[in-house]
Amino acid sequence: MPPYHVPDEATVLSYFDTLSNWGRWDDDDQLGTLNLVTPEKTRRAVALVKEGVTVSCARPITNEAAADVRSTPLHLMAYAGEGYSIHEQAHGELQAAADFIGMIFHGFTITHIDTLAHIFWKGKMYNGRPSHLITSREGATVESIELMANGVITRGVLLDIARLRGVDWMKMGEGIMREELEEAERTQGVRVEPGDVLLLRTGNWKRRETEGPHAGAERSGPHAACIPFFRERDIAMLGSDTPNDVIPTGYPSLARPVHQVGIVGMGLWLIDNCNLEELADACAARNRWEFMLTLAPLRIKYGTGSPANPIAVF
Repeated sequence: MPPYHVPDEATVLSYFDTLSNWGRWDDDDQLGTLNLVTPEKTRRAVALVKEGVTVSCARPITNEAAADVRSTPLHLMAYAGEGYSIHEQAHGELQAAADFIGMIFHGFTITHIDTLAHIFWKGKMYNGRPSHLITSREGATVESIELMANGVITRGVLLDIARLRGVDWMKMGEGIMREELEEAERTQGVRVEPGDVLLLRTGNWKRRETEGPHAGAERSGPHAACIPFFRERDIAMLGSDTPNDVIPTGYPSLARPVHQVGIVGMGLWLIDNCNLEELADACAARNRWEFMLTLAPLRIKYGTGSPANPIAVF
């Protein structure tokens, strides 16, 4: 790879102040960068729909144990169909099946939204709220997923970094650099704008489907060097086919700089662990890297996030 600018740790730590959105929309604000999805932004996004073709950007949720699954989702049948006869139907009987589903969706495998209640820095949340407002008894009493109850409809932009590099997927532990975001814009003929959902493809889901789950600690993803780009372009949300941070980060005091600076300092909502393979194919086939994107999370009271199925519409 060519030499890229890599900020030192002191510079990245300074982003908490220099890139801060605290007080930008007022001192009581809980929406953060979702303020950038205005009615006009949504109206313009809807106007992007020309074909009515939809593409899911989510991974399947399964109850299979795997090397990269921290906590296996539970999918149990409360009642099923084995006991019913094709010959008999009891009078008034309702034959049916029903599921129980439980999961820890934060992690490396389930496509999910991170709210501003998910990450803290020095005991503070976005806009200076104390972390103790996220309680073990109730959950996120502020900055919760309920703020997205009406969903988000805005312009989505895919920057395909694996395609830019000419590889099927980036290697584990490789970071997306700011210069690559700008080069992908140029080669794809698209520019990231305020209020967009920016999606970054590393090819990680294709790698997992081809090579299998990865048990190690390394992960590909956006490098901390990209954080000023996210702030300058005023994106509403960031999503990728990884947990949205390169691991290891290269910064001893920052375990997840994109999460820490992005969520706490900028109020930036994240979409972790997308499946961007079908979307990348759809964009390449059309040579069109912008689309309408819809997000409708579960209305989990006091939730720090939600499983999600982002839908791109062409």
